[in-house]
Amino acid sequence: MSATLLFSLVIAYFLVLLGVAWVTSRNSNNESFFIGNRNSNWMLVAFGMIGTSLSGVTFVSVPGTVGGNGFGYMQVVIGYFIGYFIVAFILLPLYYRLNLTSIYHYLEQRFGIVAYKTGALFFIISRTLGATARLYLVINVLQLFILDNLHVPFWLTTFVILLMILLYTFEGGVKTIVFTDTLQTTFMLLGLVVCIIYITKHLGISFSETMSALNAKGYTHMFNTDVNSGAFWLKQILGGAFITVGMTGLDQEMMQKNISVKNLGDSQKNMITFCVVMVLVNFLFLLLGGLLYLFAASKQIGIKGDDLFPTVALNYLPPVISFVFIIGLISALFPSADGALTALTSSFCIDIFGLKKRDDLSEKAKTKVRRSVHLIFTVIFFLCVVIFKWIDNKSIINIILTIAGYTYGPLLGLFTFGIFSKRVVRQGYAVLAVCLAAPVLCYIISDNAARWFNGFQIGIELLILNALITFAGLWMISAKTEKQG
Repeated sequence: MSATLLFSLVIAYFLVLLGVAWVTSRNSNNESFFIGNRNSNWMLVAFGMIGTSLSGVTFVSVPGTVGGNGFGYMQVVIGYFIGYFIVAFILLPLYYRLNLTSIYHYLEQRFGIVAYKTGALFFIISRTLGATARLYLVINVLQLFILDNLHVPFWLTTFVILLMILLYTFEGGVKTIVFTDTLQTTFMLLGLVVCIIYITKHLGISFSETMSALNAKGYTHMFNTDVNSGAFWLKQILGGAFITVGMTGLDQEMMQKNISVKNLGDSQKNMITFCVVMVLVNFLFLLLGGLLYLFAASKQIGIKGDDLFPTVALNYLPPVISFVFIIGLISALFPSADGALTALTSSFCIDIFGLKKRDDLSEKAKTKVRRSVHLIFTVIFFLCVVIFKWIDNKSIINIILTIAGYTYGPLLGLFTFGIFSKRVVRQGYAVLAVCLAAPVLCYIISDNAARWFNGFQIGIELLILNALITFAGLWMISAKTEKQG
């Protein structure tokens, strides 16, 4: 399939999204943009969140990890499963009880204005870096396999894609992306299943034969029992659980969709349904990875890692499968980017600028501010993606997990301390100092762990360490609640 035709399909797909956005954004206001007027269908939210959570990193990188780590990623997925239950039955009840639009308002009620702004700031930094890293990975695949052949520069590709995302999220916000994410998740999962079925039939093997072949090559190996390894099973499961709590339960992007559901019960049903499906979908991506390596071996293709899936799909499979792959890929791209852009706009407007409390501004003026912030974050996304291209780091999934460890750790520490302790923290900038110091100490410990602790390596449990340091720091600057006389 020619690059011109593939590019035309991408444009056609975007026009469909724009049509959905036009229909769903009619009569929208700022409440529609921020929380969908608290009228979202829980089933649509649950299904659409699959696409948001998986993103292009899962679509491209997870299958590529099978060659080196087998099914080891399932250790993290088991942790995700546990984490979603924590979010559903500890955090969601808190958010609904307080009737929050921004989840960081909890920090203001519990610790004061500085903690509130600090939490929102850490979210903005983390989500900006994480979302643009995911965005870069998918744009780079499109660039290498399609746009380079059309002599379109990378910066222009990035600009056009971000312009597309800006156009269909500009008015409707959450109200729109609940529907567009549902559509895109459908296409992404369709791409996954079609590729699995085709490669299995091409190799002429059944499911049981596939598993036997993968097992013979060691690809189905799941649990790492080396305590010193960064991939030790207990580290991965605990790390996965707390990454879910941090990157879902303490993330405005993910939670603004959940709290847009009518009531707590439906929101919890959404979360549990979503987490069960997530386990199955991640297993299918690992299965696909194993099949891709079997296919590559049969064709003597020497490519591994992130480049394997796009190389096989676009160069060795029939044109119709290439088309399905591209649609699946861009369907994985848009949900992670549009949700992030909307959430960052919401968080900055509500948490940093205090838009909802600005009684001096008319609704029209507030809308103008919100649109300006949305546009500014689009420009920031563009600059970050270009910087990732300049760095040209191949291990994007590791970058994302590392960013999460450093930036969501203070958030996890703040919320944990607030929920499970009744102590009162010192006012002023002491909370900010603790939250800034914790990642620095984490970096020093992580960088020297192997030398200090006899070869022990810190993996994704970095997030837990960061949260513990934050918790300890908050304890040091707090005091017991005074008894009421």
